[in-house]
Amino acid sequence: MQSSWLFHSLQIDSRDMNGGVAPQTPPDSPSMDAGVAKPPHHHLTSIRHCASSARIAAAAAASSPDYGLDLGTLSLISPTDVRTGFLPVFRSGSCAEIGPKSYMEDEHVCVDNLIEHLGGRAAGIPAPGAFYGDSSSFVIYFHVETRLAHMCHCPGGVKNLLNLKCNHLLCPEMQVFDGHGSTDAACFVRKNLLKFIVEDMNFPTNVGKAIRGAFLKADHALADSHSLDNNSGTTALTALIFGRTLFVANAGDCRAVLGKRGRAVELSRDHKPTCKSEKIRIEKLGGTVFDGYLNGQLAVARALGDWHMKGPKGSISPLSAEPELQEIVLSEEDEFLIIGCDGLWDVMTSQCAVSIVRKELMQHNNPEKCSGELVQEALKRDSCDNLTVVVICFSSNPPPQIEIPRPRVRRSISLEGLHLLRGALDSNA
Repeated sequence: MQSSWLFHSLQIDSRDMNGGVAPQTPPDSPSMDAGVAKPPHHHLTSIRHCASSARIAAAAAASSPDYGLDLGTLSLISPTDVRTGFLPVFRSGSCAEIGPKSYMEDEHVCVDNLIEHLGGRAAGIPAPGAFYGDSSSFVIYFHVETRLAHMCHCPGGVKNLLNLKCNHLLCPEMQVFDGHGSTDAACFVRKNLLKFIVEDMNFPTNVGKAIRGAFLKADHALADSHSLDNNSGTTALTALIFGRTLFVANAGDCRAVLGKRGRAVELSRDHKPTCKSEKIRIEKLGGTVFDGYLNGQLAVARALGDWHMKGPKGSISPLSAEPELQEIVLSEEDEFLIIGCDGLWDVMTSQCAVSIVRKELMQHNNPEKCSGELVQEALKRDSCDNLTVVVICFSSNPPPQIEIPRPRVRRSISLEGLHLLRGALDSNA
């Protein structure tokens, strides 16, 4: 019997009111934060969620006998998996820290029962125990641009997915949003992006297309809203895992990095206006890059919202909400995924982050502690932003020690070299 699972983690990394927007006041003028700052809350928040595919499969077998599910039907354990013995086990931990800023607008809410939380909207969704066993949880982080980490089921439940011939009932998903201007866009996208993904007609048969459609739908919804700040915008990064297939969609400067046997593999590209390809795209569409800012105002080249900088809805704008998509099949060499906002990557390379996480996992095998270590290291390196890090492990075991093979080529000295060496030794005797 078989099952996959959907773990949705949404994070939004707070910035001050200027955030990713170019400052509008002179350097010597009072900070905008002075008038809007909430009382300081210097604290560290962290979450961790662990779930085993094996436990999920057992739970689904116990609670859904009528469906007659088996491993061959849904193919979580494919013939390749059986031969290689590789079956991903997902464990995650996240950490959010105020950093050097004067206040931290973070709150977090934990809802253990997703069905209860969704209420009437949960029609057709099987009970969490059918898939998550004792691991069911729904965690929300609120920031100035808010953090959310939660678990959600695919729509229609087991029966619907069987009808769609989907190979996986549930799938881990992480999302990171970094808002700017105000909290409106980030909060709106946090609340609606997952819904837009699972409601898309292409989900779950064409996940990449569904994610892309959800990004654009969220962007257009921000334009249509009359209750949200038109100057508000947010970057977005989504990492969604279906069985062994990992999808990453990014619009902005958050980053997803895969740890592959100690090597860093970047699965997203930072959309900065100074990036060569982004600069060419911006200028081709009539925009400019001034002092590192798009049209002298925004520090990112792609974002959802910011409709004060875009043309009429439907027109092509230098500021794009189009995500870049990556799709890979996970293997035994893929050990973990790091997702972080720019507060981390501004002071740390991807390889450095992977090396730190791998070293820490070998010591304590705890992804939550690893995310905290990255945050603390970024603070030591004088990161000037709030920090958010998510670490997702693909195995229940710590990474193995990397052995450097000895060279197989025998090294020898020529006869002439041997005579010269003997002569040198004799002369020194």
